[in-house]
Amino acid sequence: MKTTQEKYNDLKEYLRSLGSVAVAFSSGVDSTFLLRVAHDVLGDRAIAVTAVSCSFPERERKEAQKFCEENHIKQVLCQSEELDIDGFRSNPKNRCYLCKHELFEKILKIAEENGIAAVAEGSNMDDNGDYRPGLMAVKELGIKSPLRHAELTKAEIRELSKELGLSTWDKQSFACLASRFVYGETINEKKLGMVDKAEQLLLDLGFHQVRVRIHGEMARIELLPSEFGKFMEESCRTKVYDYLKKLGFTYVTLDLGGYRTGSMNETL
Repeated sequence: MKTTQEKYNDLKEYLRSLGSVAVAFSSGVDSTFLLRVAHDVLGDRAIAVTAVSCSFPERERKEAQKFCEENHIKQVLCQSEELDIDGFRSNPKNRCYLCKHELFEKILKIAEENGIAAVAEGSNMDDNGDYRPGLMAVKELGIKSPLRHAELTKAEIRELSKELGLSTWDKQSFACLASRFVYGETINEKKLGMVDKAEQLLLDLGFHQVRVRIHGEMARIELLPSEFGKFMEESCRTKVYDYLKKLGFTYVTLDLGGYRTGSMNETL
């Protein structure tokens, strides 16, 4: 079995073999690490492409721009409004496929316009175990997955990110806000905004890993079980409840199963 350092060396060698790369950059743990290593290896032949849409929080876009500015990495902002994709609003089970296919087609075009040979995304080995229709689009369009190629896990990416001095090493995992909707429930700008504001409040209150899943008029909050006690303190609980009610939720609940990725897939 390869060590983390051996996998890291494999990653650098693989990126070097690409010659030049456009990294789909969201400012998350994985894409930040990938972009940093790509830039270390390829210099100006590595660029970042960040999608901007109503399902991508403003705080994440600002973090992405700040990282690129501080590290002198060329960044291209790509307008990618998922709600305009045919069928996306109805939130079908292949929603992620529809979104990723359109997005990566746009990034491929940007790469071509900038003389870049390959497009890369940040999925890792842990993504192989869940329902990930977006990876089908990755395969169909020939998008590179360097972290999976190097067999790096999320824990290893965090460890290496810490060694590189990346502030994202312990950042909460994030996914598109559309992933907060139960399959079949209509996605619209208003509900996306409700989810975004609700999660931002929880982050501002100091919770590390949060999800606010939307089921009709009900908010289902996922937190780390270790933070349940903090949430149930009277001042915190009432603040969250009152704020989410003002946002438009009729019911506000705490999921006793705690935070977990892909919990909407449990019904599939």
